[in-house]
Amino acid sequence: MDVLFNSINVRDLLSSPNIDDVTSPLSAPDLRLLINRLQVRSVDIKSKVRQYILSHYSDFSTLFSQCSDVVSRSEHLSSEVSNLIQLISDHPVEVETKAVIDDIVIRNRELKEKRELLGLLAVVLELSDKLRFVKEEIKVGRVEQAAEALRELKAVLVTSSNETTAFEERQPLVYGLLKDEWTKCFEEMQEVLLRCMDNAVWFEQENYTVHLKHQSNIKGIDGIELQTVLKAMDAVGIMDYGLSKVADLMIKHVIAPVVSFRSTIVVEETNQESRNGAEANLKILPSADPNVDSMDGGSMYSVLVDIVKFISKSLCFGNCTWMICFGRLTWPRMSDLIISNFLSKNVPDDASKLADFQKIIKCTSDFEESLKELMFIASSDGKDERLSKFADNVEVHFASRKKVEILAKARNLLLQSDFRLPEDGTRRHSKVKDDKKSESSSDLVVNLLFTSERCVVSEAASGLMKLVHGTLKDVCLSSPRVGLEFYHAARDSLLLYEAVIPVKFERQLDSINHSAVLIHNDCHYLSQEILGLAFEYRSDFPASIRELVFADLAPRFQLLAEEVLRRQIKLVIYNLKQAIDGADGFQNTHQMKQYESAKLSIDQVIFILEKVYIIWHHLLLPSAYKRSMSMVLEAVFSRIANDILLLDDIAAEETLQLQRLIHLLFENLSSLLDSVVAINQSGKLQESPTQTLDDLIPSLRKLRKLADLLDIPLKSVTEAWEAGELVNCGFTQTEVEDFIRAIFADSPLRKECLRRIESICY
Repeated sequence: MDVLFNSINVRDLLSSPNIDDVTSPLSAPDLRLLINRLQVRSVDIKSKVRQYILSHYSDFSTLFSQCSDVVSRSEHLSSEVSNLIQLISDHPVEVETKAVIDDIVIRNRELKEKRELLGLLAVVLELSDKLRFVKEEIKVGRVEQAAEALRELKAVLVTSSNETTAFEERQPLVYGLLKDEWTKCFEEMQEVLLRCMDNAVWFEQENYTVHLKHQSNIKGIDGIELQTVLKAMDAVGIMDYGLSKVADLMIKHVIAPVVSFRSTIVVEETNQESRNGAEANLKILPSADPNVDSMDGGSMYSVLVDIVKFISKSLCFGNCTWMICFGRLTWPRMSDLIISNFLSKNVPDDASKLADFQKIIKCTSDFEESLKELMFIASSDGKDERLSKFADNVEVHFASRKKVEILAKARNLLLQSDFRLPEDGTRRHSKVKDDKKSESSSDLVVNLLFTSERCVVSEAASGLMKLVHGTLKDVCLSSPRVGLEFYHAARDSLLLYEAVIPVKFERQLDSINHSAVLIHNDCHYLSQEILGLAFEYRSDFPASIRELVFADLAPRFQLLAEEVLRRQIKLVIYNLKQAIDGADGFQNTHQMKQYESAKLSIDQVIFILEKVYIIWHHLLLPSAYKRSMSMVLEAVFSRIANDILLLDDIAAEETLQLQRLIHLLFENLSSLLDSVVAINQSGKLQESPTQTLDDLIPSLRKLRKLADLLDIPLKSVTEAWEAGELVNCGFTQTEVEDFIRAIFADSPLRKECLRRIESICY
């Protein structure tokens, strides 16, 4: 049978099996040959198969017989199974069994539910009986038993806030009714207990007396013990709420008077029997002993300890838990009263008195220890030692008080300063500039630390620096904690100037006046003084604050000084340009009306500059004056020169008028120009200046040359350009050409001169 399973290679059946391209199509003869050979091969295979079957006939016969037997047995088994299924279907025992089991399950579930309902009913009845018991106990005045029952019911009926929402969604209705009933009982209990407290404890405000009655009578119920009331409040968890009113009244009518009394006091404690039971009374009386010091701390603390002992004995009955609760309600306010009315008022106002405060510190510490023994404050909680912490930090409190005083002085100094100059302030400062050996007795003329200049400052700046120097001297003599507070006081005082003065003098800063110049001087002076503070005091500072300096403040004041001066320069230039605008570009000055208008503008410019000169020359630092006035004059001269050079047609008579206006300007500003050039680079007056006016004010040379050009022939103008003279004065080629076209009529000579000017480029 191998021939059946071996593959037939078609290529072997072809006439030429070695064909290279297996994808090439076969020819017709090859196909016919292939068909014939396949038919021969097929016949051969069939013959071999037949021979194989005949040779194994017995084997095949046995195999087919076994298969027939297997099929017969399968059919018989199927018939037997069918008969069994039919037999079972005629008698359904399992159905009856399932029905019985289901019935048993249902009856068991019903029985369990009934038992649970019976159990729940029993619990509801028990809770209802307990609630009824609570009501009856409250009515007859047995509040302690009622409170215990309420506490037990609370554990069952009242859930925590986290569980309330989820539980209420699935709770039975009866549970909600019981809970509401418990709430009513609780509120009734709370009302009864609070009424008992009001009946047992009352105050006489006029006589500073506290009355404690050990038995209360309310709603016809006699003999409710105060201690029983407290136990009931503790049981139902309203101790804080129940004692809060008593604690508040105790603070107002007992503690506060003791702390705030100006005379020494004593506590009178009495116990008496009355028809309503025992009473305990506490009364505050002035001391009859003249030898007792008034409010020395020790006597006040002694009285307060007696009051706390009375509370512990007569109100809390020695119960530590109740005492801690009462202390928690009263101690914060009580300690605040002692601090504000006693300790803070006895903080020394001078460093030499710090040692005397040690007695108060010791009394304060002993007082808190006594309160700890009485369980009024917690012995293990450092947060309750508020008085000791305040007293131990007396240095800081002293420094804080001094800091407030320093800042108040600085603020008053700045607010009261009006920046007025003394009557002889201008004259004296003028002498400073004219004679370097001159010494002014005025405190307002100060030396700058890092320059050789002197300037006038305001009383505010002078007084402020005196205050800062005095404060820093105290830093050198103080402890690190006090020194740090003093350092911040000095720093904040300087910052007050930056915060107050620019706001107070905002209107003056927007106008041209001496106040703005003084503010500039102040800021410049303060910036240099601040830089010098580190060198002057740093080595004497306490080691822990030696790295603290004021260097970061110096640039702020320097920037403020520059900003103030920049605003002044901007205002001056704006006013000058407004005045020059009145000249209408210096057009048609050969007409009388236009000339008068232009002359008026020049007069206004001169007036403004003279006003500025009077203020600046006598107040500004020499270097600042030189720089600022040069900027102002440059703006004026460049504007006038540009306006004249923009004229497109200038008559011959008009040139003379323009020249006259320029000469008028220079004649009236000669002293002002001399004041600028008389100051050298170091800010001192000098005999032979190292800088010329042309160097300081480039437009000055241009305007002067322009005045000359208005009265010289065309050839001279051309030659001046060719020689480079006009370029050195700041003229451009376009300006010269336009100037020639405006003055000189069109002619071959003008064309020639313009050609010559165009041919030369610089």
